[in-house]
Amino acid sequence: MSFISNQPLTKLNIFSGRGIQMRTFHITWLTFFFCFVAWFGIAPLMPLVSEQLHLTKAQKGNVAIAAVSATIIARLIIGRLTDKYGPRKIYTWLLVICAFPVIFIGLADSYITFLLFRLGIGVIGASFVLTQFHTSVMFAPKIKGTANATAGGFGNTGGGATQILMPLIAAGLVGAGWVSQADSWRYAMIFPGVMLLVMAWLYWKYTKDTPAGNFDELPQTEKGKKENTFLMAAKDYRTWILTVAYAACFGVEITVDNFAASYFHDNYKASLIFAGLLASVFGWINIFARALGGIVSDKVGNKFGFNGKVSLLAILLLLEGAGIMLFANSRELVMAIMMMFFFGLCLKMANGATYSIVPFINQKAVGSVAGIVGAGGNVGAMLIGFLFKSMPYSEAFLYLGGSVFATGVVVMAVRLMSKKTESGEVVNAEEQQTGQSLVMQRVAINK
Repeated sequence: MSFISNQPLTKLNIFSGRGIQMRTFHITWLTFFFCFVAWFGIAPLMPLVSEQLHLTKAQKGNVAIAAVSATIIARLIIGRLTDKYGPRKIYTWLLVICAFPVIFIGLADSYITFLLFRLGIGVIGASFVLTQFHTSVMFAPKIKGTANATAGGFGNTGGGATQILMPLIAAGLVGAGWVSQADSWRYAMIFPGVMLLVMAWLYWKYTKDTPAGNFDELPQTEKGKKENTFLMAAKDYRTWILTVAYAACFGVEITVDNFAASYFHDNYKASLIFAGLLASVFGWINIFARALGGIVSDKVGNKFGFNGKVSLLAILLLLEGAGIMLFANSRELVMAIMMMFFFGLCLKMANGATYSIVPFINQKAVGSVAGIVGAGGNVGAMLIGFLFKSMPYSEAFLYLGGSVFATGVVVMAVRLMSKKTESGEVVNAEEQQTGQSLVMQRVAINK
Protein backbone atom coordinates (compact mmCIF):
# COMPACT_ATOMS: atom_id res chain seq x y z
CA MET A 1 0.00 0.00 0.00
CA SER A 2 3.00 2.32 0.39
CA PHE A 3 3.15 3.10 -3.31
CA ILE A 4 -0.23 4.88 -3.13
CA SER A 5 0.28 6.47 0.27
CA ASN A 6 0.92 9.90 -1.25
CA GLN A 7 -1.90 9.77 -3.81
CA PRO A 8 -5.48 11.08 -3.53
CA LEU A 9 -7.84 8.22 -2.68
CA THR A 10 -10.23 6.88 -5.31
CA LYS A 11 -12.64 5.43 -2.72
CA LEU A 12 -14.20 6.75 0.44
CA ASN A 13 -14.43 4.26 3.30
CA ILE A 14 -15.81 6.23 6.23
CA PHE A 15 -15.07 3.36 8.62
CA SER A 16 -11.35 3.54 7.88
CA GLY A 17 -8.84 5.77 9.62
CA ARG A 18 -5.75 4.44 7.89
CA GLY A 19 -3.46 6.72 5.92
CA ILE A 20 -3.05 10.48 6.00
CA GLN A 21 -6.02 10.89 3.64
CA MET A 22 -8.60 9.20 5.87
CA ARG A 23 -7.07 10.53 9.07
CA THR A 24 -7.33 14.05 7.66
CA PHE A 25 -10.88 13.38 6.46
CA HIS A 26 -12.08 12.38 9.94
CA ILE A 27 -10.24 15.14 11.79
CA THR A 28 -11.53 17.69 9.27
CA TRP A 29 -15.21 16.83 9.60
CA LEU A 30 -14.97 16.50 13.39
CA THR A 31 -13.29 19.90 13.59
CA PHE A 32 -15.99 21.42 11.42
CA PHE A 33 -18.60 19.79 13.68
CA PHE A 34 -17.28 21.65 16.71
CA CYS A 35 -16.92 24.84 14.67
CA PHE A 36 -20.65 24.61 13.96
CA VAL A 37 -21.38 24.01 17.65
CA ALA A 38 -19.33 27.11 18.49
CA TRP A 39 -20.87 29.16 15.67
CA PHE A 40 -24.50 28.49 16.61
CA GLY A 41 -24.13 27.42 20.24
CA ILE A 42 -25.79 30.61 21.44
CA ALA A 43 -28.81 30.28 19.11
CA PRO A 44 -30.91 27.86 21.24
CA LEU A 45 -30.03 29.92 24.32
CA MET A 46 -31.29 33.19 22.82
CA PRO A 47 -34.53 33.20 24.86
CA LEU A 48 -32.34 33.38 28.01
CA VAL A 49 -30.06 36.02 26.48
CA SER A 50 -33.00 38.05 25.23
CA GLU A 51 -34.65 38.05 28.64
CA GLN A 52 -31.53 39.02 30.57
CA LEU A 53 -30.26 41.67 28.14
CA HIS A 54 -33.78 42.90 27.25
CA LEU A 55 -33.32 42.45 23.50
CA THR A 56 -36.02 43.61 21.10
CA LYS A 57 -37.07 41.59 18.02
CA ALA A 58 -35.09 43.99 15.83
CA GLN A 59 -32.00 43.59 18.00
CA LYS A 60 -32.27 39.80 17.89
CA GLY A 61 -32.46 40.12 14.10
CA ASN A 62 -29.28 42.19 14.09
CA VAL A 63 -27.54 39.55 16.22
CA ALA A 64 -28.50 36.85 13.71
CA ILE A 65 -27.22 39.00 10.85
CA ALA A 66 -23.94 39.62 12.68
CA ALA A 67 -23.46 35.87 13.11
CA VAL A 68 -23.31 35.36 9.36
CA SER A 69 -22.06 38.69 7.99
CA ALA A 70 -18.56 38.38 9.46
CA THR A 71 -18.24 35.02 7.74
CA ILE A 72 -18.60 36.61 4.31
CA ILE A 73 -15.28 38.47 4.42
CA ALA A 74 -13.65 35.70 6.44
CA ARG A 75 -14.43 33.07 3.80
CA LEU A 76 -13.04 35.19 0.98
CA ILE A 77 -9.82 35.83 2.89
CA ILE A 78 -9.45 32.27 4.16
CA GLY A 79 -9.94 30.85 0.66
CA ARG A 80 -7.03 32.85 -0.72
CA LEU A 81 -4.81 32.17 2.33
CA THR A 82 -5.49 28.45 2.06
CA ASP A 83 -4.39 28.40 -1.58
CA LYS A 84 -1.12 30.06 -0.51
CA TYR A 85 -0.23 28.50 2.83
CA GLY A 86 -2.24 25.29 3.04
CA PRO A 87 -5.19 24.24 5.21
CA ARG A 88 -3.18 22.90 8.16
CA LYS A 89 -1.68 26.24 9.22
CA ILE A 90 -4.72 28.36 8.40
CA TYR A 91 -7.24 26.04 10.08
CA THR A 92 -5.14 25.83 13.26
CA TRP A 93 -4.83 29.61 13.58
CA LEU A 94 -8.52 30.14 12.79
CA LEU A 95 -9.53 27.77 15.58
CA VAL A 96 -7.23 29.40 18.13
CA ILE A 97 -8.30 32.95 17.29
CA CYS A 98 -12.04 32.20 17.24
CA ALA A 99 -11.96 30.33 20.55
CA PHE A 100 -11.66 33.65 22.40
CA PRO A 101 -14.93 35.35 21.36
CA VAL A 102 -16.76 32.05 21.94
CA ILE A 103 -15.44 31.68 25.49
CA PHE A 104 -15.78 35.34 26.42
CA ILE A 105 -19.24 36.07 24.98
CA GLY A 106 -20.43 35.37 28.54
CA LEU A 107 -18.91 38.70 29.56
CA ALA A 108 -21.41 40.62 27.42
CA ASP A 109 -23.55 42.93 29.56
CA SER A 110 -25.46 44.88 26.91
CA TYR A 111 -26.88 44.58 23.42
CA ILE A 112 -23.82 46.26 21.88
CA THR A 113 -21.22 44.08 23.59
CA PHE A 114 -23.22 40.93 22.82
CA LEU A 115 -23.50 42.00 19.17
CA LEU A 116 -19.73 42.52 18.92
CA PHE A 117 -18.96 39.10 20.40
CA ARG A 118 -21.49 37.50 18.02
CA LEU A 119 -19.77 39.23 15.14
CA GLY A 120 -16.41 37.83 16.25
CA ILE A 121 -17.81 34.32 16.59
CA GLY A 122 -19.11 34.52 13.01
CA VAL A 123 -15.55 34.33 11.67
CA ILE A 124 -15.47 30.61 12.60
CA GLY A 125 -17.87 30.01 9.71
CA ALA A 126 -14.85 30.28 7.39
CA SER A 127 -13.89 26.81 8.64
CA PHE A 128 -16.15 25.39 5.94
CA VAL A 129 -13.83 26.61 3.18
CA LEU A 130 -10.90 24.83 4.81
CA THR A 131 -12.93 21.65 5.25
CA GLN A 132 -13.90 21.55 1.57
CA PHE A 133 -10.40 22.41 0.35
CA HIS A 134 -8.74 19.78 2.52
CA THR A 135 -11.19 17.07 1.47
CA SER A 136 -10.83 18.02 -2.20
CA VAL A 137 -7.06 17.51 -2.24
CA MET A 138 -7.24 14.18 -0.40
CA PHE A 139 -9.54 12.45 -2.92
CA ALA A 140 -9.46 11.76 -6.66
CA PRO A 141 -11.77 13.65 -9.06
CA LYS A 142 -14.38 10.91 -9.46
CA ILE A 143 -15.04 10.83 -5.70
CA LYS A 144 -14.50 14.48 -4.73
CA GLY A 145 -18.20 15.32 -4.64
CA THR A 146 -19.01 12.40 -2.36
CA ALA A 147 -16.06 13.11 -0.05
CA ASN A 148 -16.77 16.86 0.13
CA ALA A 149 -20.45 16.37 0.79
CA THR A 150 -19.88 13.68 3.41
CA ALA A 151 -17.34 15.75 5.33
CA GLY A 152 -19.53 18.83 5.10
CA GLY A 153 -22.64 16.90 6.08
CA PHE A 154 -21.07 15.23 9.10
CA GLY A 155 -19.70 18.60 10.19
CA ASN A 156 -22.97 20.41 9.66
CA THR A 157 -24.68 18.04 12.08
CA GLY A 158 -23.08 20.28 14.68
CA GLY A 159 -25.91 22.66 13.83
CA GLY A 160 -28.39 20.03 15.01
CA ALA A 161 -26.34 18.79 17.94
CA THR A 162 -25.97 22.27 19.39
CA GLN A 163 -29.76 22.72 19.49
CA ILE A 164 -29.90 19.87 22.02
CA LEU A 165 -26.44 20.07 23.55
CA MET A 166 -26.31 23.70 24.63
CA PRO A 167 -29.70 23.81 26.45
CA LEU A 168 -28.73 20.57 28.24
CA ILE A 169 -25.35 22.00 29.27
CA ALA A 170 -27.04 25.15 30.55
CA ALA A 171 -29.66 23.09 32.40
CA GLY A 172 -26.95 20.86 33.84
CA LEU A 173 -25.05 23.84 35.24
CA VAL A 174 -28.23 25.10 36.87
CA GLY A 175 -29.17 21.66 38.20
CA ALA A 176 -25.72 21.27 39.77
CA GLY A 177 -26.28 24.53 41.61
CA TRP A 178 -23.21 26.18 40.06
CA VAL A 179 -25.00 29.07 38.31
CA SER A 180 -28.41 30.68 38.11
CA GLN A 181 -30.68 29.98 35.16
CA ALA A 182 -30.36 33.57 34.00
CA ASP A 183 -26.55 33.30 33.78
CA SER A 184 -26.36 29.70 32.55
CA TRP A 185 -25.90 30.73 28.91
CA ARG A 186 -22.74 32.63 29.84
CA TYR A 187 -20.98 29.59 31.31
CA ALA A 188 -22.37 27.09 28.82
CA MET A 189 -20.51 28.84 25.98
CA ILE A 190 -17.14 28.03 27.57
CA PHE A 191 -17.51 24.41 26.43
CA PRO A 192 -17.50 24.99 22.64
CA GLY A 193 -14.66 27.51 22.99
CA VAL A 194 -12.46 24.99 24.78
CA MET A 195 -13.29 22.37 22.15
CA LEU A 196 -11.99 24.70 19.43
CA LEU A 197 -8.62 24.80 21.20
CA VAL A 198 -8.57 21.01 21.52
CA MET A 199 -9.31 20.58 17.82
CA ALA A 200 -6.62 23.15 16.92
CA TRP A 201 -4.04 20.95 18.65
CA LEU A 202 -5.31 17.78 16.93
CA TYR A 203 -5.38 19.46 13.53
CA TRP A 204 -1.81 20.73 13.79
CA LYS A 205 -0.42 17.45 15.09
CA TYR A 206 -2.20 14.85 12.97
CA THR A 207 -2.99 16.33 9.52
CA LYS A 208 -0.99 17.32 6.45
CA ASP A 209 -1.85 19.78 3.69
CA THR A 210 -1.84 17.15 0.91
CA PRO A 211 -1.34 13.39 0.59
CA ALA A 212 2.24 14.10 -0.53
CA GLY A 213 3.05 16.33 2.44
CA ASN A 214 2.70 19.94 3.61
CA PHE A 215 2.92 22.90 1.24
CA ASP A 216 6.32 23.84 2.68
CA GLU A 217 7.67 20.49 1.48
CA LEU A 218 6.45 20.82 -2.11
CA PRO A 219 8.46 22.88 -4.66
CA GLN A 220 5.38 23.79 -6.67
CA THR A 221 4.03 25.76 -3.74
CA GLU A 222 6.32 28.70 -4.42
CA LYS A 223 5.09 28.93 -7.98
CA GLY A 224 1.51 28.72 -6.81
CA LYS A 225 2.00 31.64 -4.42
CA LYS A 226 2.74 33.97 -7.34
CA GLU A 227 -0.65 33.35 -8.95
CA ASN A 228 -3.66 35.38 -7.88
CA THR A 229 -6.06 32.51 -7.38
CA PHE A 230 -8.83 34.83 -6.20
CA LEU A 231 -8.93 36.62 -9.57
CA MET A 232 -8.77 33.30 -11.40
CA ALA A 233 -11.86 32.15 -9.53
CA ALA A 234 -13.71 35.47 -9.83
CA LYS A 235 -13.29 35.64 -13.62
CA ASP A 236 -15.19 32.39 -14.16
CA TYR A 237 -18.95 32.99 -14.42
CA ARG A 238 -19.63 29.48 -13.13
CA THR A 239 -18.21 30.52 -9.77
CA TRP A 240 -20.98 33.11 -9.49
CA ILE A 241 -23.72 30.71 -10.59
CA LEU A 242 -22.72 28.45 -7.72
CA THR A 243 -22.49 31.45 -5.40
CA VAL A 244 -26.13 32.36 -6.04
CA ALA A 245 -27.21 28.73 -5.72
CA TYR A 246 -25.36 28.33 -2.42
CA ALA A 247 -27.02 31.47 -1.09
CA ALA A 248 -30.35 29.76 -1.72
CA CYS A 249 -29.47 26.54 0.11
CA PHE A 250 -26.78 27.05 2.75
CA GLY A 251 -27.97 30.63 3.32
CA VAL A 252 -31.35 29.20 4.21
CA GLU A 253 -29.78 26.48 6.37
CA ILE A 254 -27.98 28.80 8.74
CA THR A 255 -31.03 31.05 8.88
CA VAL A 256 -33.11 28.10 10.07
CA ASP A 257 -30.33 27.19 12.54
CA ASN A 258 -30.63 30.72 13.94
CA PHE A 259 -34.41 31.03 14.02
CA ALA A 260 -35.92 27.54 14.26
CA ALA A 261 -35.86 27.22 18.05
CA SER A 262 -37.32 30.70 18.51
CA TYR A 263 -39.92 30.00 15.79
CA PHE A 264 -41.19 26.84 17.48
CA HIS A 265 -40.99 28.51 20.90
CA ASP A 266 -42.98 31.58 19.83
CA ASN A 267 -45.40 30.17 17.24
CA TYR A 268 -46.16 26.77 18.76
CA LYS A 269 -45.52 27.58 22.45
CA ALA A 270 -42.87 24.86 22.77
CA SER A 271 -40.61 24.84 25.83
CA LEU A 272 -36.97 25.90 25.45
CA ILE A 273 -35.64 22.31 25.44
CA PHE A 274 -38.49 20.94 23.27
CA ALA A 275 -38.08 23.80 20.77
CA GLY A 276 -34.37 23.03 20.61
CA LEU A 277 -35.15 19.35 20.07
CA LEU A 278 -37.49 20.16 17.18
CA ALA A 279 -34.94 22.52 15.64
CA SER A 280 -32.28 19.84 15.96
CA VAL A 281 -34.23 17.61 13.58
CA PHE A 282 -33.30 20.04 10.84
CA GLY A 283 -29.62 19.93 11.73
CA TRP A 284 -29.39 16.15 12.10
CA ILE A 285 -30.60 15.66 8.52
CA ASN A 286 -27.05 16.59 7.56
CA ILE A 287 -25.74 13.25 8.79
CA PHE A 288 -26.92 11.69 5.53
CA ALA A 289 -28.57 14.28 3.28
CA ARG A 290 -25.57 16.39 2.28
CA ALA A 291 -23.56 13.23 1.58
CA LEU A 292 -26.48 11.90 -0.47
CA GLY A 293 -26.43 15.07 -2.56
CA GLY A 294 -22.74 14.60 -3.29
CA ILE A 295 -23.11 10.91 -4.11
CA VAL A 296 -26.01 11.49 -6.50
CA SER A 297 -24.21 14.43 -8.08
CA ASP A 298 -21.09 12.35 -8.71
CA LYS A 299 -23.18 9.63 -10.36
CA VAL A 300 -25.08 12.17 -12.48
CA GLY A 301 -21.79 13.86 -13.41
CA ASN A 302 -20.23 10.57 -14.47
CA LYS A 303 -23.13 9.99 -16.86
CA PHE A 304 -24.29 13.45 -17.95
CA GLY A 305 -21.28 15.68 -17.27
CA PHE A 306 -21.05 19.15 -15.79
CA ASN A 307 -24.49 20.33 -16.97
CA GLY A 308 -26.05 17.21 -15.51
CA LYS A 309 -24.72 18.20 -12.09
CA VAL A 310 -26.09 21.71 -12.50
CA SER A 311 -29.49 20.35 -13.56
CA LEU A 312 -29.64 18.24 -10.42
CA LEU A 313 -28.80 21.29 -8.33
CA ALA A 314 -31.58 23.31 -9.99
CA ILE A 315 -34.18 20.58 -9.35
CA LEU A 316 -33.22 20.36 -5.69
CA LEU A 317 -33.58 24.14 -5.33
CA LEU A 318 -37.04 24.04 -6.91
CA LEU A 319 -38.18 21.33 -4.48
CA GLU A 320 -36.62 23.19 -1.55
CA GLY A 321 -38.47 26.39 -2.41
CA ALA A 322 -41.80 24.59 -2.68
CA GLY A 323 -41.19 22.87 0.65
CA ILE A 324 -40.41 26.12 2.46
CA MET A 325 -43.65 27.70 1.21
CA LEU A 326 -45.64 24.71 2.48
CA PHE A 327 -43.78 24.95 5.81
CA ALA A 328 -44.73 28.62 6.11
CA ASN A 329 -48.42 27.76 5.60
CA SER A 330 -48.45 24.88 8.11
CA ARG A 331 -51.07 25.38 10.80
CA GLU A 332 -50.34 22.28 12.82
CA LEU A 333 -47.05 21.42 14.51
CA VAL A 334 -46.88 17.93 12.95
CA MET A 335 -47.25 19.34 9.44
CA ALA A 336 -44.61 21.98 10.15
CA ILE A 337 -42.15 19.30 11.27
CA MET A 338 -42.86 17.17 8.18
CA MET A 339 -42.36 20.10 5.82
CA MET A 340 -39.19 21.16 7.64
CA PHE A 341 -37.82 17.65 7.13
CA PHE A 342 -38.74 17.70 3.42
CA PHE A 343 -37.27 21.07 2.53
CA GLY A 344 -34.31 20.37 4.82
CA LEU A 345 -33.58 17.16 2.88
CA CYS A 346 -33.68 18.98 -0.46
CA LEU A 347 -31.66 21.92 0.91
CA LYS A 348 -28.86 19.80 2.32
CA MET A 349 -28.67 17.67 -0.81
CA ALA A 350 -28.35 20.94 -2.74
CA ASN A 351 -25.46 21.91 -0.46
CA GLY A 352 -23.70 18.66 -1.33
CA ALA A 353 -24.47 19.00 -5.02
CA THR A 354 -23.03 22.53 -5.08
CA TYR A 355 -19.72 21.50 -3.57
CA SER A 356 -19.47 18.45 -5.81
CA ILE A 357 -19.09 21.00 -8.61
CA VAL A 358 -16.74 23.46 -6.86
CA PRO A 359 -13.48 21.46 -7.21
CA PHE A 360 -13.86 21.33 -11.00
CA ILE A 361 -14.28 25.05 -11.67
CA ASN A 362 -10.53 25.76 -11.48
CA GLN A 363 -8.18 23.23 -9.95
CA LYS A 364 -5.47 25.82 -9.33
CA ALA A 365 -7.87 27.93 -7.28
CA VAL A 366 -9.93 25.42 -5.32
CA GLY A 367 -9.61 27.42 -2.11
CA SER A 368 -10.64 30.70 -3.74
CA VAL A 369 -13.61 29.16 -5.55
CA ALA A 370 -14.70 27.47 -2.33
CA GLY A 371 -14.27 30.77 -0.49
CA ILE A 372 -16.33 32.83 -2.93
CA VAL A 373 -19.12 30.26 -3.17
CA GLY A 374 -19.08 29.77 0.60
CA ALA A 375 -19.28 33.52 1.13
CA GLY A 376 -22.33 33.51 -1.13
CA GLY A 377 -24.08 31.28 1.37
CA ASN A 378 -23.51 33.85 4.07
CA VAL A 379 -24.56 36.76 1.85
CA GLY A 380 -27.81 34.87 1.38
CA ALA A 381 -28.14 34.34 5.12
CA MET A 382 -27.47 38.02 5.80
CA LEU A 383 -30.13 39.15 3.32
CA ILE A 384 -32.59 36.61 4.72
CA GLY A 385 -31.79 37.94 8.18
CA PHE A 386 -33.06 41.38 7.16
CA LEU A 387 -36.23 39.70 5.87
CA PHE A 388 -36.84 37.95 9.20
CA LYS A 389 -36.06 41.14 11.08
CA SER A 390 -38.73 43.15 9.27
CA MET A 391 -41.75 40.82 9.32
CA PRO A 392 -43.35 37.89 11.21
CA TYR A 393 -41.39 34.67 10.82
CA SER A 394 -44.18 32.73 9.08
CA GLU A 395 -44.53 35.48 6.47
CA ALA A 396 -40.76 35.67 6.05
CA PHE A 397 -40.61 31.91 5.39
CA LEU A 398 -43.24 32.30 2.66
CA TYR A 399 -41.26 34.98 0.81
CA LEU A 400 -38.08 32.97 1.35
CA GLY A 401 -39.58 29.89 -0.29
CA GLY A 402 -40.63 31.89 -3.32
CA SER A 403 -37.14 33.35 -3.67
CA VAL A 404 -35.48 29.92 -3.49
CA PHE A 405 -37.88 28.55 -6.12
CA ALA A 406 -37.05 31.49 -8.40
CA THR A 407 -33.33 30.81 -7.90
CA GLY A 408 -33.87 27.22 -9.05
CA VAL A 409 -35.51 28.51 -12.22
CA VAL A 410 -32.58 30.87 -12.86
CA VAL A 411 -29.96 28.16 -12.31
CA MET A 412 -31.78 25.85 -14.72
CA ALA A 413 -32.03 28.64 -17.31
CA VAL A 414 -28.33 29.44 -17.06
CA ARG A 415 -27.53 25.75 -17.43
CA LEU A 416 -29.45 25.67 -20.69
CA MET A 417 -27.31 28.52 -22.02
CA SER A 418 -24.07 26.70 -21.20
CA LYS A 419 -23.06 24.88 -24.36
CA LYS A 420 -19.28 24.72 -24.23
CA THR A 421 -16.81 23.43 -21.73
CA GLU A 422 -14.23 25.78 -20.29
CA SER A 423 -10.88 25.48 -18.54
CA GLY A 424 -11.04 23.40 -15.39
CA GLU A 425 -14.43 21.86 -16.19
CA VAL A 426 -14.89 18.11 -15.86
CA VAL A 427 -17.69 16.98 -18.15
CA ASN A 428 -17.71 13.19 -18.04
CA ALA A 429 -16.49 10.16 -16.18
CA GLU A 430 -13.50 9.59 -18.45
CA GLU A 431 -12.20 13.13 -17.93
CA GLN A 432 -12.86 12.87 -14.20
CA GLN A 433 -10.67 9.79 -13.99
CA THR A 434 -7.86 11.15 -16.15
CA GLY A 435 -7.88 14.82 -15.10
CA GLN A 436 -5.07 15.72 -12.72
CA SER A 437 -5.79 17.52 -9.50
CA LEU A 438 -3.61 20.30 -8.18
CA VAL A 439 -2.08 17.88 -5.69
CA MET A 440 -1.11 15.42 -8.41
CA GLN A 441 0.58 18.19 -10.38
CA ARG A 442 2.66 19.07 -7.33
CA VAL A 443 3.52 15.42 -6.69
CA ALA A 444 4.64 14.94 -10.29
CA ILE A 445 6.96 17.94 -10.06
CA ASN A 446 8.27 16.73 -6.72
CA LYS A 447 9.21 13.40 -8.29
